[in-house]
Amino acid sequence: MTRELRSFTLHVELDVDGVLAVVGPSGAGKSTLLRLIAGLDAPSRGRIECDGDLWFGDGRDLPPERRRCGFVFQDYALFPHMTVRQNVAYGADGTDIDPLLDRVGIRHLAAARPPRLSGGERQRVALARALALQPQALLLDEPLSALDPATRGAVAAELAAVLRDAAVPAIVVTHAYDEAVSLAGRVAVIEQGRVVQEGTPRELLEAPLTSFVAEFAGTNYLPGTASGGQVHLDRGGSVRIAGDASGRVAVLVAPWEITLSLAPVDDSAQNHIAGAIERVVPMGNRVRVTIDGIAAEITPESAERLALQPGVRVIASWKATSTRILATG
Repeated sequence: MTRELRSFTLHVELDVDGVLAVVGPSGAGKSTLLRLIAGLDAPSRGRIECDGDLWFGDGRDLPPERRRCGFVFQDYALFPHMTVRQNVAYGADGTDIDPLLDRVGIRHLAAARPPRLSGGERQRVALARALALQPQALLLDEPLSALDPATRGAVAAELAAVLRDAAVPAIVVTHAYDEAVSLAGRVAVIEQGRVVQEGTPRELLEAPLTSFVAEFAGTNYLPGTASGGQVHLDRGGSVRIAGDASGRVAVLVAPWEITLSLAPVDDSAQNHIAGAIERVVPMGNRVRVTIDGIAAEITPESAERLALQPGVRVIASWKATSTRILATG
């Protein structure tokens, strides 16, 4: 389907079977895609079909209330004056919602109102309300973004189980690779209104087609020109590679393949790039350190031992055998 937007044209063709995560930079068209499917906005042209039913196309445009589509909004959009039970029952057409409240673990909150709930509890209420419609499809717009980091992992696991049990096509808009991995079997990356890559999370990690896909999946993406067993990088300098590639390529290096040191070391690594640290970000049991646009992931113990902080000059090193090459034309 196609939708003319102010700064670009959104043109997306997707066949969703199971759970699909849709990711992309801000303003790429992700939320607009969900609104088009739900009937909250209309495509300029194209078709939207679900389980054999035509929702849009060939002169047909079903209103949102006639599309059996459960929508979980980013802010959850709950009615603050209604109880949990009333929120979930809204639009459920007499369906017994008690089993659904049990299913998402909020039956004990049935008499409470949203302002008194935690972020995770509000998310469960919104999800239960979407499921109460007995939907043919589920749409979730950044369902975990309102949660604090301490609860996000547990809620993501619960959400993944609910999506599997629902057994309907689901599209989840997210901005985080770990959320996409935990929730979806496939990922579609949208940039400027176009799907630039679709595949499994592992495929995006191992063979990103654009710098954004690489950054999203956590892989360093360094474009350049290959010849004579090395790649002359567009950013300056060169790296050695295993193999005999030639022409335009992108060097792909996983952050955990990169080691950091404060001084040159004599080891088997053949690639060394020196620079000042830009960012040091703790990530659970790892620390991500960015040096001149290159991301490395090391243990917290190593970061503390090296006293790493922005401005400190370090040497990032990795082996030629840890370098993957992607031909770019």
